[in-house]
Amino acid sequence: MTALVRWAPRLLGASLLVVVVLPLFALLLTSSPEELTKAFRSPAFAPAVLVSLKTSVVSLLLVVTAGIPLAWWLSRAQGRGPAWVLAILKLPIILPPAVIGLSLLLAFGVQSAVGGALARIGVVLPFSMAAVVIAQSVVAAPFFVSAAALGFSQIDNDTLLMARTLGSRPAHTFRHVILPLSLPALVSGAALAWARALGEFGATLLFAGNFEGTTQTMPLAIYAALESDVGLARALALTLATFALALLALARLVLYRSSQQFPIAGGT
Repeated sequence: MTALVRWAPRLLGASLLVVVVLPLFALLLTSSPEELTKAFRSPAFAPAVLVSLKTSVVSLLLVVTAGIPLAWWLSRAQGRGPAWVLAILKLPIILPPAVIGLSLLLAFGVQSAVGGALARIGVVLPFSMAAVVIAQSVVAAPFFVSAAALGFSQIDNDTLLMARTLGSRPAHTFRHVILPLSLPALVSGAALAWARALGEFGATLLFAGNFEGTTQTMPLAIYAALESDVGLARALALTLATFALALLALARLVLYRSSQQFPIAGGT
């Protein structure tokens, strides 16, 4: 009985690890080189990859550009406001993607106040590449802002005070002191946000549609290919998994190197 109690947590942990890792091995082992080569040459493969890369890069740039000042405010503001803002910002992590997609459609559709105003000046967001970028930005933003806010909060106030004492202007301090010290958190947050944007499916499907060469990202192409070409679906899935693993590896590498050079920064 004592041995069972001692080994039970390990067995439970191992079983969970198997459930998580086994599908990835199944995806790899069930794909033959010949099938993958054929799939890579499919007319639907390259457009889906290009749409995913273009839209995810744009959404990442938007999230980073707007997320850095928001994260800085969250890390420095006092009171309950920042906690509530961060909680609201994290809603896309726990909300079903279908809910996010429907909400975006209701908010920016031509029948809404905002969407109608945009439509009158010739800007129609739903079922466009811009809609893909918006959907990706919404689901990716919490990952970057949370990591950036945590990284900014690790900066010692004495460091900022010293920079001001030496006559450094706020913009110069932020660019040359704050950003370098927070770089590990910013890079890891950006990597997670980019991976999430690449994998976005439900919100994109409802808000942007599934049009090849325009809004059909890799996850949407996988969904479409399952009906007619499982080999193409596997090739797209492997490509997407490779991108995601590479981004996660980059995040871990940055954190590891920063922990060796700057133990405090590495803890972010």
